[in-house]
Amino acid sequence: MTSQQIRPDIIDTYLVGVGAGSWPTWNSPDGAYITYVAANVKAAGAVPMFTLYQMASKGEGNLSAINDATFMASYWAQVKLMYQKIGATGLPTLVNLEPDFWGFVLTGAPGGDPTKQPARVSMMTECASQPDNVVGLAGCLVTLGRTYAPQAKIGFPPSFWGRDAATVGNFMLKVGADKADFIVAQTSDRDAGCFEASPPPAECVGRGNGPFYWDETNVATPSFRQNLDGWSAVRSALGKLPILYWQTPMGVPSATPGGTPGHFRDNHVQYMLTHATDYTAIGVFAIVFSGGGSTSANITTDGGQFARLFKAYLANPAPLDR
Repeated sequence: MTSQQIRPDIIDTYLVGVGAGSWPTWNSPDGAYITYVAANVKAAGAVPMFTLYQMASKGEGNLSAINDATFMASYWAQVKLMYQKIGATGLPTLVNLEPDFWGFVLTGAPGGDPTKQPARVSMMTECASQPDNVVGLAGCLVTLGRTYAPQAKIGFPPSFWGRDAATVGNFMLKVGADKADFIVAQTSDRDAGCFEASPPPAECVGRGNGPFYWDETNVATPSFRQNLDGWSAVRSALGKLPILYWQTPMGVPSATPGGTPGHFRDNHVQYMLTHATDYTAIGVFAIVFSGGGSTSANITTDGGQFARLFKAYLANPAPLDR
């Protein structure tokens, strides 16, 4: 970033694992990783963002884990530690709570009802009044944040996974996501070309037949306008909370499908940084760019695309819609 004169406003960092080898153990004393990362982000002139990704520790989509007393005791202790360490920094901080998990609940809970999916929640002293289900789990994630890191802003990341915006928005409302500070809109966790490659890398297998490359003219499907309309509808269900687009792929546009690792085609950076008012118009306050896989493009492989478009955007930024 320094060599390309890129000065980000937000720098995102994952916090993963529960128990042995998990994020609290990465530095000493426990949880110091947050302290060090926050200090480095501040030195770069940015706001720290932490993406909590602990639910996948016992297998993605394994909803039995949240009703396992032993697992959840460790889970909650780490969530509390995260917020305590964030609170101790004194820095305004963004927290993205458990990507994919809410999609698995929508898919796996009886009738897609979060109140019907049991979870160990009231075992946490600060959350003793919360119900022992997914609604209580979401409530406890917010309660702990308000208690130990009042300067932090908290967001839940809904997952569409083929469902319509009304279904997703109403489900997240039942979860209690309207009690957060913002909505996390996952753009796409891979470059479009990764799915188009023949054969695709292992991390891009199993995503259907496409098309994967979004239409910038907003005529064909999938298009940027369709995506914006979907998130706008989710926002309407959640009380008009502001939106942060996250894990936005960084590939370079191309008329040729596919590509190679580090050079798969994609057009999100191109479109988003040249159509920013499309996003602020629906309440977007930030877009976080980063590939979600090891084969994704990044600022060292994009031929300077991000640096060029980022600087051009900052010369004429879009006004926020408040």
